[in-house]
Amino acid sequence: MAGNLTRDEARGRARILSVDSYAVELDLTTGDETFRSTTTVRFSSSETGARTFIDLVAPKMHGATLNGEALDVAELFDGERLTLPSVAAENELTVVADAAYMRTGEGLHRFVDPVDDSVYLYSQFETADAHRMFTCFDQPDLKASFELTVYAPPSWEVVSNSAPDVEREAAGDERVRWHFPATPVMSTYITALIAGPYHVVRDEHDGIPLGLYCRASLAEHLDSDALFEVTKQGFDFFHDLFDVRYAFGKYDQLFVPEFNAGAMENAGAVTFLEDYVFRSRVTDARYERRAETILHEMAHMWFGDLVTMRWWDDLWLNESFATYASVYCQANATKWTDAWTTFANVEKAWALLQDQLPSTHPIAADMVDIQAVEVNFDGITYAKGASVLKQLAAYVGVDAFFAGVRAYFKENAYGNTELKDLLKHLEAASGRDLSGWSREWLETTGVNTMRPEFEVDADGNFTSFAVLQEAASEHPTLRSHRLAVGLYDRTEDGIVRRERVELDVSGERTEVAELVGKARPDLVLINDDDLTFTKIRLDERSLRTVVEGVGEIRESLPRALAFGAAWDMTRDGEMAARDYVELVISGISGVDDVMVAQTLLRQAAGAIVNYADPAWRPIGFEKLGSRLRELLSSAEPGGDLQLAYVNALASVAVTEADLSLLRGLLDGAITVDGLTVDTDLRWTLLRRLVSTGEAGEAEIDAELKADPTAAGQRNAAGARAAIPTSEAKEAAWERIVGGDLANAEFRSVLVGFTEPLQADLYRPFLDRYFARLAPAWENWTGEFAQSFAEIAYPSHLVEEATLERTDAYIAENSPAPALRRLLIEGRAGVERALRARATDIAAGAEG
Repeated sequence: MAGNLTRDEARGRARILSVDSYAVELDLTTGDETFRSTTTVRFSSSETGARTFIDLVAPKMHGATLNGEALDVAELFDGERLTLPSVAAENELTVVADAAYMRTGEGLHRFVDPVDDSVYLYSQFETADAHRMFTCFDQPDLKASFELTVYAPPSWEVVSNSAPDVEREAAGDERVRWHFPATPVMSTYITALIAGPYHVVRDEHDGIPLGLYCRASLAEHLDSDALFEVTKQGFDFFHDLFDVRYAFGKYDQLFVPEFNAGAMENAGAVTFLEDYVFRSRVTDARYERRAETILHEMAHMWFGDLVTMRWWDDLWLNESFATYASVYCQANATKWTDAWTTFANVEKAWALLQDQLPSTHPIAADMVDIQAVEVNFDGITYAKGASVLKQLAAYVGVDAFFAGVRAYFKENAYGNTELKDLLKHLEAASGRDLSGWSREWLETTGVNTMRPEFEVDADGNFTSFAVLQEAASEHPTLRSHRLAVGLYDRTEDGIVRRERVELDVSGERTEVAELVGKARPDLVLINDDDLTFTKIRLDERSLRTVVEGVGEIRESLPRALAFGAAWDMTRDGEMAARDYVELVISGISGVDDVMVAQTLLRQAAGAIVNYADPAWRPIGFEKLGSRLRELLSSAEPGGDLQLAYVNALASVAVTEADLSLLRGLLDGAITVDGLTVDTDLRWTLLRRLVSTGEAGEAEIDAELKADPTAAGQRNAAGARAAIPTSEAKEAAWERIVGGDLANAEFRSVLVGFTEPLQADLYRPFLDRYFARLAPAWENWTGEFAQSFAEIAYPSHLVEEATLERTDAYIAENSPAPALRRLLIEGRAGVERALRARATDIAAGAEG
């Protein structure tokens, strides 16, 4: 992995340097492999004569001039850094280079649309890839203004952080000039360039010009009205909440091909994974997640772009705040008023999983270099941090929380900050000392578990009630929590809340005097309303209520929390996987929230694959598949749940009854009222048939002929890799290590290669995986190396030998810390699966 800037190096540069401006000129008409990049940067130094360096990754540097003197680039440029041997108090550096287009989703990515051969470009710079496009001091605390000139083909749209003041000015044969005036000061990682024959739709709101962009071949699917609606709702809400105007002029949102993440908060030019342009029917859950992503990136315009962390130690604060603010906005300003239920099901589940890995880290992490940062875009940084911020808002009061945030924005606009700068304003607004809270929640690791303890009298009333707090032995911190206890009764109207008590919990035991004398309910729900970050346990009667009637719980959030408690118990080996599957089978019909339904069905399938006794697995698949067929036949025609059920069936089908239904839906022999088998659903059905040996190359080729798009190519590549033969796996492996795949297809092939039910076909590649790790980590880009290390790990070889093989590799090779982390995370998943399977095997023996 190249260009690994360390925190100490960044601090050293920031100590002596202040950057004023960049003037960047890019010629995008020089060829298919490289583009001309000319950068003039003006900066000052507090140490005259100091030796420092500037960042650039480029195959060729033509020349560099510092304060009028030519530098010996042959000696001073190593392909990643240009050494500046002696800087003055005021400096002007000009560098001319040929930079390379990327196919990895990093730097300036180049994509050719297979539908019409059009070329599309977009930049992706977080954490430190701006220097793949232009010469810069690529760290967040050396902010500057950016002026950009671009030469491009006449048919292209060109987008950057500021609105252009020159568009398509003739500049020779088949070349036009665009000019973008200087931006407000910003960090290098949020600068942007997007160029190509993009389709564009424009609008305006509250004085802000709005733009939506996608590839021309996707234009018919761009639902601009829905996208603009969420955008406008977000701006209105955040302007009122933050009391600071949006700072970057226009606001473009661009849906780009082969994007590695969900989106990126480039100031005024936000890029999104183009899968958010839905070319086939999707459930409302996908629209909800898209809206959350739109609002997440918009929140970054304030928290991250306007005010930026000094170094990546505070990455969590950027991402956690954007996650918390986006869900807060969704719940209060959009139609997705149950957004906190989704948060509990998705983000919080992710956080709980991450925080129980041996690689867990404090929310405020120690980011010693860029490699450490790049593996920290995880469930701690996003989801646990957001959960903790939600808990902090409950602790200090939501009004005080946002009053502190408003003061923080106003004091630090266009600057760089650290956590202490935010806490100062939250303390002032709330009157609370947050130093202890910060130590407990931000500087420690692990998740607590809460369970009720109570006694009742002969009439069934509580004579005592306490909340018990536990911590894992390896992470023994007991924390202060703000939480609620809910009492729920089974009634003719379902399971409804009768009583709620909110309190502060600390230490091993907290008495809840307010509940003494109250009648014992059918369900005691600790952490009602999901105020704090914790796992919860159910008492015996409450668990029985959940197992017998979880679908009767009327409100979506407590229902999700009850299911979540059972899922935690399954993952922790306290509930047999088969019992969790039965819980989902019995309760799913009462779940009308499609996001929750999809999550539960995905978890049930995961429990069968990963946590159940392999001997019981066929039974589990048969039971779940049979239930899904029943649900599919009775679901509202054309409804979201109908689509959710057929997609879930396509993930678990193994019996002839299930597979024949998939086959019939695909070839048209079977129809279901209201269900449209469109392009993406066809690929979903075919993928399952291929992975189970019911279809093969001929069917894949036919489907690709009908869908010769970029998405079709990715789906075909993944399906071929999932063919259950040793020959198909060998071909997939050669493609993975061959170096010719672009990032999106690379991931598709990896996922198909590691199909969960084909562990025995993977087994011959185990040694090759470990042999390839070190050269991949050393020579591939960060995105490719991480994807390979993580996805190709033998996670479905759930056996002691996998643990031993991983331990041996780490002991013998001493891998880089970031790679070691990915390996021990994979190992932990196998270890957890072994424990859960032991529980399930024991339950089978008893039953």
